[in-house]
Amino acid sequence: MAIGASVEAPAAGSGGYSGRVTPFVVLTCIVAGSGGILFGYDLGISGGVTSMDSFLKTFFPEVYSHKQDSNVSNYCQFDSELLAVFTSSLYIAGLIATLFASCVTRRFGRRASMLIGGTVFIAGSAFWGAAVNVPMLLLNRILLGIGLGFTNQSIPLYLSEMAPPQYRGAINNGFELSISIGILIANILNYCVVKLTAGWGWRISLSMAAVPAAFLTIGAIFLPETPSFIIQRDSDTDKARALLQKLRGTTSVQNELDDLVSASNLSRAARYPFRDIFKRKYRPQLAMVFLIPFFSQLTGINVMNFYAPVMFRTIGLKESASLLSSVVTRLCATFANIVAMMVVDRFGRRKLFLVGGIQMILSQLAVGAILAAKFKDNGLMDKDYAFLVLITMCVFVAGFAWSWGPLTFLVPTEICPLEIRSAGQSIVVAVVFLMTFVIGQTFLAVLCRIKSGTFFVFAAWICVMTLVVYLFLPETKKLPMEQMEQVWRRHWFWKKIVGEEDDKEEEEKERQERKIYSPSS
Repeated sequence: MAIGASVEAPAAGSGGYSGRVTPFVVLTCIVAGSGGILFGYDLGISGGVTSMDSFLKTFFPEVYSHKQDSNVSNYCQFDSELLAVFTSSLYIAGLIATLFASCVTRRFGRRASMLIGGTVFIAGSAFWGAAVNVPMLLLNRILLGIGLGFTNQSIPLYLSEMAPPQYRGAINNGFELSISIGILIANILNYCVVKLTAGWGWRISLSMAAVPAAFLTIGAIFLPETPSFIIQRDSDTDKARALLQKLRGTTSVQNELDDLVSASNLSRAARYPFRDIFKRKYRPQLAMVFLIPFFSQLTGINVMNFYAPVMFRTIGLKESASLLSSVVTRLCATFANIVAMMVVDRFGRRKLFLVGGIQMILSQLAVGAILAAKFKDNGLMDKDYAFLVLITMCVFVAGFAWSWGPLTFLVPTEICPLEIRSAGQSIVVAVVFLMTFVIGQTFLAVLCRIKSGTFFVFAAWICVMTLVVYLFLPETKKLPMEQMEQVWRRHWFWKKIVGEEDDKEEEEKERQERKIYSPSS
């Protein structure tokens, strides 16, 4: 096989699975996927309120005074370490929380993590809008981060395990669509409260985060556990069969059930998933669960997610115009998310990664070039060029929203076997939060120092990540999760690693463990 050539998954049904998308699976996945609204809402709200003068006067007066000082460079008006800490503190809390969430998800189920995350998020958002000083603001941000750590770790797992293999991409992409909808709701609300209130609208924006959290928490109470977890925890094949029949709309679920039982037996033998994921046979999965979220955050997408209003104000748009511009970019992203749901199972993950990467490279280069040519340290950018930046950013967020955005959560969950799936997803969320923290903490300072060159740096990273996907990521569309290991054994590079096992003692030990935990033993 040529370097970079894709490994095509078998067509739908090649795993011997029957079924369709039933109303029951749609309903359960809508409720679970709505947890993405929490993440999206926080991203959108944070960027919006930090561009509001009333919020800055209350908590960050130094930033507000910089904005009024004509001697301060346009690129440096929002350069504040304290403001960066406010934005990024949530993600360190989420990073730590997701490591604990992995244990909860594995031992007590996906629903348990959703309930914990939703409840903590409600507590944080309820008091967020009542904050009167920066410590209070940061404490509530930390609570929100803990909530997101649990929900982001469990929900993509839940969606992947509930979905039929041939529609897993579309259903799992619903999580990214929910994130986009959450950002859109936040942007619209920010725009409305600035128009309708006299300086205290940011309190409404912050407090309303409790609404999507309450919807998820209440909904999770009534959600069923996934068939995979039922078999893993209780070895109750009758209960799992009944649930599969309800989810798939058919009684012919024996092949899928057999694969789930086999995967569960391996999962029981793997009692230390965070240790096991470093074994040689899981080397491809470990590489991808780290590299995919790592690169996705270096696209610069979170600059748009929580600094878009700030950036649009920087280039000369007024407060309400900058918030409205954020709404426009998010509408483009939401439409692209819907496109992704329609095409991901038809064209595959790999093609979307590559085409979306090229689209983002061109967009970042264009933004950097416009700013380098037309945006100076002082004075405002001509409105025509400001709106050209807006259009280019719309192209950029659309490219991310129909490729790297949804696939960052989809691909790692479907390539990891059950025994390391919760650990793999925890690594994904931890890397997302870590890189989001790094970008949030450094972007304003970097923008101040290298100015338009910031966007060329992002473009360079996107070039690297697109090349990595071309060379090292095989296609996984429509392939049952329990049969995913075959794509690595056929890949030009990974077959050299997973095609043979050097440590014979470890292999023999695993066989003995499987025998011990096998129901037939």
